[in-house]
Amino acid sequence: MQNNQYIEKAIRTATINFDSVSKRLSSNLIIDLLHGAIGICTEGGELLDALKKHIYYGKELDKVNIIEEIGDVLWYIALICNALGISLEEVMQKNIEKLQIRYPEHFSEENALFRNLEKERNILER
Repeated sequence: MQNNQYIEKAIRTATINFDSVSKRLSSNLIIDLLHGAIGICTEGGELLDALKKHIYYGKELDKVNIIEEIGDVLWYIALICNALGISLEEVMQKNIEKLQIRYPEHFSEENALFRNLEKERNILER
């Protein structure tokens, strides 16, 4: 397959309903959620970069930078929590409840592979 063929075939699956996209982007909620999600990905990338430099380049592990990046991720999580009107405590509690369903005793590869997604979703929806 040629480059241009791939682009032509791939692009046909992209949205062309820009009016609907624009309408959804006019919501302050969606703008905050997008800001938070982009920020989490950006800061997560910076965290990975610090680990990459240590693991692959032999640079000293910069724990101060890692703590900074974790704090930045947490800031974006706070932005999302605020936008959704939920507390960080609620998010943490639901996460632990979900993990207790997934791993009743402790982590296992089998439980990681064969999860009861319906039961986990029910926990999160409460």
